[in-house]
Amino acid sequence: MPRKHPKRTDDSDPALRDLLRLPVGERPGLDARSADARPAGPDGKAAARTATAELSERLADLQERLWAAGTAGDRRRVLLVLQGMDTSGKGGTVRHVIGHLDPAGCRVHAFKAPTEEERRHDFLWRVRRVLPRQGEVGIFDRSHYEDVLVARVHGLAPSTEIESRYGRINAFEQELTDAGTTVVKCFLHLSYGEQKRRLLARLDNPDKHWKFSPDDIEDRALWPAFQQAYEIALERCSTPAAPWYRVPADHKWYRNWAIGRLLLEHLEELDPRYPKADFDVAEARERLLRAP
Repeated sequence: MPRKHPKRTDDSDPALRDLLRLPVGERPGLDARSADARPAGPDGKAAARTATAELSERLADLQERLWAAGTAGDRRRVLLVLQGMDTSGKGGTVRHVIGHLDPAGCRVHAFKAPTEEERRHDFLWRVRRVLPRQGEVGIFDRSHYEDVLVARVHGLAPSTEIESRYGRINAFEQELTDAGTTVVKCFLHLSYGEQKRRLLARLDNPDKHWKFSPDDIEDRALWPAFQQAYEIALERCSTPAAPWYRVPADHKWYRNWAIGRLLLEHLEELDPRYPKADFDVAEARERLLRAP
């Protein structure tokens, strides 16, 4: 019996990407936007958990179809980019949203400070090496945007070099989309107060000490500079080919639902299909029935 696919998102539902997409070429003004807003979606944590579980089933089905299509030559793939301040939930998103997908068709990469070898190359060199292959869903926990965020705030490169990177990022992402990659860039918008609460929770729980670094406190002192760096990156690198989505991240449950929903909307638009058999199904079935 043919496998029954989970139902598609109701056409009457508002497209979340239309609500969260940042305008092209406009400075977002993060201080004027609420990090605990809920522009659409479930009302409360319990409802969000139910809704997230439901969309996870549909996500898993679409991801399997994309992976299967890739084995038959479909060159399309998806790249989910997660950027945000420390504690905004990049890792949590991977666990709660991507954790429902088949690892065989996923590629997760967490970007840390560049190694000595990586520093000897162009800043995009290490990114190109871990891009998703055809049929895969790739997830970047941090990304090439570190090179215009951390590098800008901490002065890790000359200003002329940093200024040139925005255009190179746009050209790189256009290249990806031209080659069949759907790029979904999510900025996890966290408030200053919520970050402090989450850092304190890590300090108050011995099991979470490994996730804390004294450098986190120093970076909090640079919060205004980081917010400005994000605003510049979001303004200059939100393009028609690869727009940015601002995801309110003060509520973890809403963040997880929203990113799952964004990913679902993009996969539904791709509408990948299982490849048709390249052999005689009836003949194979008969042979199997005759076999001992």
